[in-house]
Amino acid sequence: MKKLIVIIILLAAIGGAGGAYYMRKGTKEPEVRTAQITRGDVIDAVQATGTLEAVTTVQVGTQVGGIVQDLYADFNSIVKKGQVIARLDPTILDTQIEQQRANVTRSEADLERLRVTLADARQKLDRAKALTDKNLLPRTELETAEVNVRSSEAQLRSSEAALVQAKSQLHTAEVNREHTVITAPIDGIVIQRAVEPGQTVNAGMNAPLLYILAADLTKMQVNANIDEADVGRMREGQTVTFRVDAFPNESFSGTVQQVRLQPTTVQNVVTYQTVIAVPNSQYKLKPGMTANVSIEVSRKTNVLRIPAAATRFRPTVETFAALKQEVPADFGRGGFGRGRNGGGNRNAGGPGGPGEPAAPSGSAAPGASSSSRGGAPAAAASAPGAPAQQVNAAPQGQQRQRPTGSAAENRGGGDQTANGAPAAANGEGGGRGRTRGWALGPSSGAAGCA
Repeated sequence: MKKLIVIIILLAAIGGAGGAYYMRKGTKEPEVRTAQITRGDVIDAVQATGTLEAVTTVQVGTQVGGIVQDLYADFNSIVKKGQVIARLDPTILDTQIEQQRANVTRSEADLERLRVTLADARQKLDRAKALTDKNLLPRTELETAEVNVRSSEAQLRSSEAALVQAKSQLHTAEVNREHTVITAPIDGIVIQRAVEPGQTVNAGMNAPLLYILAADLTKMQVNANIDEADVGRMREGQTVTFRVDAFPNESFSGTVQQVRLQPTTVQNVVTYQTVIAVPNSQYKLKPGMTANVSIEVSRKTNVLRIPAAATRFRPTVETFAALKQEVPADFGRGGFGRGRNGGGNRNAGGPGGPGEPAAPSGSAAPGASSSSRGGAPAAAASAPGAPAQQVNAAPQGQQRQRPTGSAAENRGGGDQTANGAPAAANGEGGGRGRTRGWALGPSSGAAGCA
């Protein structure tokens, strides 16, 4: 009997402790996390991706075909204008030159023969006129002599034209012979060699490519594709920063040089090419590298900054319980009251039905309310020297949210995460600080988010 009483007492104690635990858990106070307000620069920027290219690129080809006899330049070779960089086998062209010279000689001989024939025809015409005047020669003989003179003159003009044509063909063959020697058209560096010694090139419809020369790699350009939603904000002279995968810890700078009007459409996405001038005095940047570009549209310096998470408030059922307020009837609908994983709050009577707990809130502060998406009201900071406070919702319009594709970057201090919130304030992984919009007033203090 005593053992039964002891067991009942133990079970009652365990049940009471469990009930107290669950009751206490149901009324748990929301955890408030705070973060220090910082001062620095806020930048409104447009993000894009582009390709590095040389400012001036020349493709070196050949007007004649043949076998590549010698190559005097290779990859990364620095060449000067007029320098011989390749030579083709000129044997066939030399033979053509000899043939054309023979044609010129034959044309000259034909011309000389026709000149003699014309002189003889004129003498016969003069003799026929003299005899006709004395009635010693029929009139028909005189007419025949006149026809022979005119025929000889026509043949002489035709022979002169044939001689000019033969000389022109000879000159063409000599020029083609000169084109077997390939020279550099500009001062630059070889960035591509497309042929090998002994390779046959055919200059039929298109000139075969031998080399690609870059004029000066100390000055390069980035051809970035800007979305049509952001191209209206592009202006010449805007400051640009970008990174390349070859140097992930180094940032390069440039300026917008030109916004081209030719659109490019890929899968119904319209982009415009923007040319960005980039200095490359240390030759770190190479043609063809992919650049992750950030084009600065506007900047505010030495302003107060708060984490972006402090401007968002997502209440849960526990938040209403801690504030001793009733859960609204439309809680969990239209994105209101959804957790960080996007799921609806089922305990609030939303579309999911009762029985399942709501996802944890991203940030909460007593008396604050906001939409769960971008464009949330800005946060108000406490006065200088005051202890850490919760950030309540401020009137809409103090902080501006932009669509994806352009972002503002925090610079000048502060441990910011990818969405602008400190890692210690909202539990998210740290990263490079990027936030959208402008800082609030010139007050200082600590910003908090639940």
